Formats: sequence, structure tokens, C-alpha cells
Amino acid sequence: MSQFQAIDVAEYYDSNTFERIKSFAQDRPTPFVVIDTQIIAKQYDEMVTQFPYASVYYAVKANPAEEVLSLLRDKGANFDIASIYELDMVTDIGVTSDRVSYGNTIKKRIDVRAFYQRGVRMFASDSEADIRMLAEEAPGAKVYVRILTEATDTADWPLSRKFGCHNEMAYELLVLAKSLGLKPHGISFHVGSQQRDISAWDSAIGKVKGIFERLKNEHNIQLKMINLGGGFPANYIDKTNALATYAQQISGFLTAHFNDELPEIILEPGRSLLSNAGILVSEVVLISKKSYTATERWVFTDVGKFSGLIETMDEAIKFPIYTERKGALDKCVIAGPTCDSADIMYEHYRYGLPVDLAIGDRMYWLTAGAYTTTYSAVCFNGFPPLKDYYL
Repeated sequence: MSQFQAIDVAEYYDSNTFERIKSFAQDRPTPFVVIDTQIIAKQYDEMVTQFPYASVYYAVKANPAEEVLSLLRDKGANFDIASIYELDMVTDIGVTSDRVSYGNTIKKRIDVRAFYQRGVRMFASDSEADIRMLAEEAPGAKVYVRILTEATDTADWPLSRKFGCHNEMAYELLVLAKSLGLKPHGISFHVGSQQRDISAWDSAIGKVKGIFERLKNEHNIQLKMINLGGGFPANYIDKTNALATYAQQISGFLTAHFNDELPEIILEPGRSLLSNAGILVSEVVLISKKSYTATERWVFTDVGKFSGLIETMDEAIKFPIYTERKGALDKCVIAGPTCDSADIMYEHYRYGLPVDLAIGDRMYWLTAGAYTTTYSAVCFNGFPPLKDYYL
């Protein structure tokens, strides 16, 4: 019996969807990603159904294609924006400023000024210098402060200490915001992308409750919003609970901490809306061994870390890879085409591909709709950015 996991496409896509994508991809030169917008629509609808009390702010960084933004615009989504460039993307398709949050805690003064002039009134922060700058460039705006969270190591793509601050600092920043004429609006956190431990939300919501109570009791500041961030699941090799399970548990945590006095709730999904909608198609460029006695093959394909698969860094995200070969699975190293020794996707994780895999065969990387086109390098080794198509 093989020690490797065979990929059953039926666990990821119904047969009609997969055949439609394969047919579309058949004669196109690789690499590229094909994204089925019907899946995005379905997953957005499911999130709204599972979290009826929440406002959805799509994390544009996951995939900013106009086809995606327009679909979500028409469905009533709001947008979590990280730069002036993303703001241009959504306003160019008619999204109004009241549907935008500037969610990046690291921002230039000139950009804050531009956001404010264009009508954006909700800003994230996590530092004193940023709060003071917001008071000068976005007077009277709503501010929410991001806190640090523990247990992000249970996420496939953990978030570092780059964003957020300790609880005591968040408390003091919101007091400062009020004194400077800003509107202390809420608290945000992110438990890590593709978070598998749902209890991580419970711990974070408990911290938020404590800050809410202290601000109300000690400074008469009534916060109005909790931003729960993202972290909801996509369907990679290692399975997660269904979104319904996340929603049931998180709703229970909110009720346990806030009873019937639930504030405004914001979600910032990216991966969970887009990943399952995309299939990345690549071609096997070379299959080789490093010695005559080596027991493992090196499979080189025409897509890699610098052309859309950066989330394989540290082998964090394990994409299901399907090929049409039917041979027994055997261990291999899977690497990209560039002249950089870091361009290896899977070496330590024991990935198996069919023994009869051949140069020229296609590899279908499932669940690749998010963070592939946006992480693709512009011109490393002269390779162009990853091409994308939308059905």
C-alpha cells in the first residue's frame, strides 16, 4: 500500500466543473491559473448564510482581478484594502468609499490623506505614531486597533508579530485616539491564515471583551465593532472543518462573551472565498536524479515559488496536485524552473507523484485561486507573471 496520498479530484470539484476547467485549459501554454467565478459566488453566499450578523470585507490582496472584484461588488461585499493601489482597483469599478476599510497598519501619510480625501472613514492602526498621523490626516475618522493573538502556529500560514500590539497598548491607543478627535471604533485581530484550531477565536474574543469593558468603565468609550479577520478554511491536502463548523463555534464564542449585546462584526475572508475556485496548470519540464543510486526523483515544473507558489515556503501550504498518470506513487522533490536554489516547493514533505510521470505532462494544482497571481514575480529570470483566466 502506498505511503503517499492519492489525489481524488472529486474531493475538491464536481466532475462537470473539473472537466470544464480542463477543457478550457487544454490548448493554452502553461503555466496559468483558471478560476471559476461560480465557485466564488457560492462560497460568498455560504459565508453570508453562516454569518448572517456579520459584514464581509473581502481581503483584496488574495486576488484583485476585476472579474473577482466586480462579482463581489454586485453581491454587496465590502473591501479590506491594503494600499492606494488596491483602492484604485475597487473605486475604478464603482465601489463607494463607505464600503472600504484601510486595513493595513503600515501606511504612508500621503496615502492616508488620499484615502480621506476620497471619502474613506475607517482605518486600522497598532501604534502611537500612526494614531497621531491619522488624527492629522483623517480627522474624525473611525479607528480600530489590531491586537496580537497567540496560537497562530496552528495555522497553515501563521502570521508574525509584524501586525498588532499588546492589549494594554491597544487600550491606551484608543484612549489617545479619542483625545485627538478620532472615533475609537473597535478592535481587530487575525488568528492566522488557514487556522485549524477554531478555539483560537475564543481566546482572541475574550481579550477583546476585556478591552471593551475597561474602555467603557474607565473612559466612557463605547466601542462598536469587532473585526474577526480571516483564517477560514480552504480545501488543501490536509482537510479542515467545514465553514459551518467554524461559524457555529465562533458564534458561540461571541455569545458567551457578549451575550445579547453583540457589537458590529466584520469578517475579512480572502483564501476561503477564492482558493477552492482556482486550478493552476503547469507542465513537467524535467525529471532527474542527483546520483545513480538516488531513490527519489526531482520533478521540475514550469511554475514555482516566484511564479505564484510562494505559499509553499517552508512547505506551509500543501496544494493537492493531480496528474492524469495512473502509475503507483513514489517519493519526489518538486521544484520550480528558476535559477534560485530556494525555488523548491516540496522536499521534506514526502510528496508522491506517479512513477510513470513524464516530461511534458501536465500537473493540476488544485485549490490555487488565492495568493497565486498576486504573489507572482514580475520578471525573475525573465519569466512573466502568472497568467490568469476567469470562467
